[in-house]
Amino acid sequence: MSAVLEINQTIAEQSANALILSNGVKSYPITVAVYDKMIEHGILDENDKVELLNGVIIEKMTKGIRHAALNDLIGDLFREILGDKVYVRLQNSIVLDDFSEPEPDVVVCRPPHRTYLERHPRPHDIFLVLEISDSTVSYDRNTKSLAYARAGISQYLLLNSQKSTLEDYREPSADGYQFKQTLRAEQSFNLVAFPEIGINVGEFLFKAQ
Repeated sequence: MSAVLEINQTIAEQSANALILSNGVKSYPITVAVYDKMIEHGILDENDKVELLNGVIIEKMTKGIRHAALNDLIGDLFREILGDKVYVRLQNSIVLDDFSEPEPDVVVCRPPHRTYLERHPRPHDIFLVLEISDSTVSYDRNTKSLAYARAGISQYLLLNSQKSTLEDYREPSADGYQFKQTLRAEQSFNLVAFPEIGINVGEFLFKAQ
């Protein structure tokens, strides 16, 4: 079966997901199953800087030198602090639900890494998601935050590199996170999944400056 026919068949099988717009026209959000087949058959590849969120393929901002270096350093920090309690992934896909497969900057999830050879991490695997934000603060603070909350991600961290603050979101619900605190370099916070472990915010912000 050709790639196009296989994708069309998958869409047809999932036609119950159609949304009715205000003008009565049907709209078909892209599912994770269709999105993954587009990747599998080379319709989307690593040169396409995109991710799937809420049934829509979103173009991702190109990450600059500072953002990329910061991403690696924060990943190393989590590995140093948490050791073999966790598996840390950087800028790789997770599956939130049938319509969202984003690629967060940092994901702290359950080990072992072998678990993810056949599938991407799902909400029950994930301890924490962190996004590094410079030019996309509003999108990360609102759209992404709501998607992570609805999926039940217990803790979402947003590093605002422009203002040198760390936003800590907790208590996920269908309406978004019910708790938020904005932290600066002199403050510290604990991890929801590991409450006995405290982290000095300066460890993140120092690397952002």
